[in-house]
Amino acid sequence: MSDSIYDIPLRRINGDPASLDAYRGKVVLVVNVASACGLTPQYEGLEKLYADKQAQGLVVAGFPANEFGAQEPGSNAEIADFCRGTFGVQFPMFEKIVVKGPGQHPLYQRLVEQQPRAQEKPGSDFRAKLAGYGITQEHPDDVLWNFEKFLISKEGKVVGRFAPDTTVDDAVLREAIERELQA
Repeated sequence: MSDSIYDIPLRRINGDPASLDAYRGKVVLVVNVASACGLTPQYEGLEKLYADKQAQGLVVAGFPANEFGAQEPGSNAEIADFCRGTFGVQFPMFEKIVVKGPGQHPLYQRLVEQQPRAQEKPGSDFRAKLAGYGITQEHPDDVLWNFEKFLISKEGKVVGRFAPDTTVDDAVLREAIERELQA
C-alpha cells in the first residue's frame, strides 16, 4: 500500500476511475453517507458547506456505505439519482464501498489508521441511543455509523474525525475546517 492517501484507487459513483489526488492541495471532508438513515438530511448541510467553501479549497467527498442497518441498499445509479434529486448534491460522490469490517476499502483502512477515534459532539447521547438498539462498535476504531466525517489536510493527512451526529453547523467541525483552509 502506498504511503499517500492520494494514491488509493477509487471509483466515482458513475464508475469512472478516480483517486483523491485530484484534490491534492485542498481540504477534503470524507463522509460515509446513506440514503435511508435518520441522519440523511445532513446531505443538505454538506451540500451547502461545499457550495459555500469550494472556492476556498474545500471538497466534500461522499462515500455511500451499507454497513449500518442496511440503510444504503441502492445501486450507485440509484444513489446518485437520490442525492441529486432530493438534495441537489453537486459535491463529488464515489461508488458504494465497505467502511468497516471484512472487505473494508483501503481508503477507510488508511483514514481509521491515521485517526483511530472520532471526536464526539459535546453532550451527545448518540452512542447511547445506538446502544439502546443493540448497536455497538465491534472494534473501538470502527466507523460508528453513517455520516461519520474525516477531515484531510491540504497535505493529505487525516487531521480530524467527527462523530456521525456532528453536523456541519457544529462549531467544532466548522473551526477545524476553517483552520485547515487557512493553513
